Amino acid sequence: MPNEALQRGDPSRVLLDSAFVLHRRDYRETSLILELFTLHHGRIGLIAKGARRGRQGLAPVLQPFVPLLVSWCGRGELATLTQAEAGGSGLRLQHTALFCGFYLNELLMKLLPSHDPHPELFNAYRHALADLAADEDPETALRGFELSLLEDIGYGLQLVAEAVGGQAVRPDRLYTYRIEAGPVPATEDEADAVLGATLLALRDRRFDSPETRTEAKRLMRRIIAHHLEGRALKSRELFRNSP
Repeated sequence: MPNEALQRGDPSRVLLDSAFVLHRRDYRETSLILELFTLHHGRIGLIAKGARRGRQGLAPVLQPFVPLLVSWCGRGELATLTQAEAGGSGLRLQHTALFCGFYLNELLMKLLPSHDPHPELFNAYRHALADLAADEDPETALRGFELSLLEDIGYGLQLVAEAVGGQAVRPDRLYTYRIEAGPVPATEDEADAVLGATLLALRDRRFDSPETRTEAKRLMRRIIAHHLEGRALKSRELFRNSP
């Protein structure tokens, strides 16, 4: 199977790791700069020399949402791509699902440290894309991935017990979520208050009512914004400005 074991004694050379393109941009006349999310090496940067050269170039394969097997060599922040092939059929994301996919990619680029393996998060990303491509509820896919990402980078949410006293979260009680501590009882006039039912829905990753979906989205947006530290997400702007 393609994995780290295929490295042949040279730690600067990696063979056939599973990957997805998070972002790509043209470089010089025929090359590409790639940001990839890989199964065994996390988020990495590669230069794909000559990828845009003629019909035999790799540019058509090196697209977002296409499962890839990639090989590269070199050290540092920008290694050199040596091989790339499709590792499966591309996932067709359309309309809202496409913007959701770009949102997931942007979260990974902004919040995930480079060269830090996160195999469970890689699988969560792959499953989220599959759900979006299958026209599953995008809110469930997005909230689930956001939770997986935060947990994997060390910012997992406390959703079952109150921050002070440790009492179990009550579904019918209002809470304010303190990002560094967890939920604390709130009053109705607090703007960020959410029902305990919403916290428990996030724990279970099930959003059965419109109210729960709205509150979960609002809460997760606030928490994600905190960890972004003021960095804007272009994918949200693209979605707002879409026809």
